[in-house]
Amino acid sequence: MQKADENLFAYFFGGAFIPLVIASLVLLLALQLPKSLVLVGAAVAAVLFVVSTVCAMIMLLRFLNRRRNDLLGYLGERAVAEHLEALRESGYRIFHDVPCEGRKKNFNIDHVVVGKTGVAAIEVKTRRKKKGRPGFEEHIVTFDGQRLVWPWGEDRCGIEQLQSESEWLRKFIHNRTGLHVDPKPILALPGWYVTERIVGAFRVASHKVVPTIVREWKPQPLTPEQIDLISRQLDERCRDVED
Repeated sequence: MQKADENLFAYFFGGAFIPLVIASLVLLLALQLPKSLVLVGAAVAAVLFVVSTVCAMIMLLRFLNRRRNDLLGYLGERAVAEHLEALRESGYRIFHDVPCEGRKKNFNIDHVVVGKTGVAAIEVKTRRKKKGRPGFEEHIVTFDGQRLVWPWGEDRCGIEQLQSESEWLRKFIHNRTGLHVDPKPILALPGWYVTERIVGAFRVASHKVVPTIVREWKPQPLTPEQIDLISRQLDERCRDVED
């Protein structure tokens, strides 16, 4: 979001003036041509102005759409983070944007929670509500055990990603601490009313329900020493500012 805001003026400025600069330069060159070709040069300048304007508008709209989506994702992750804060009172440790190394590319786990009932890996997917199919309420998403059933269709958005992140976290904890901990995979969908027809290897929930799942679902008790050991490893990965 910070990068987008820094580049916002450049996109608007470029979209407004670059087509004018291109057309002006071509027109100046056309004026140097023989009189019989001046009109041709002017026509070329006009065409280039229109083409460059369209290209600039497309780039600007793509940039604004990307910024809009990034803002939505940021707000969704912040909503989950704000609800997780209540867990700190019970001694839970919370880590955001935990950096991870993958086989093909690096990635982040949106939130990791460590506490007396175990470790949780939370992936956040934020989607806008839109008009649904007949018979489907526009604010409800259902997990049927395999797919997410949205008002407009079905998909598996975030499920494979969550499972991969949870497995990475399990291996990371074991390699760093020697502890055998199975992180609880939780897919958070901020702003949605979520129903689960089947509760399986992972959970799908609204951001408001995530803290309850962290505390109560599949508890794997950890001692204060184990919590501190795991937390120190995660803190080392998340730390990007030296003391």
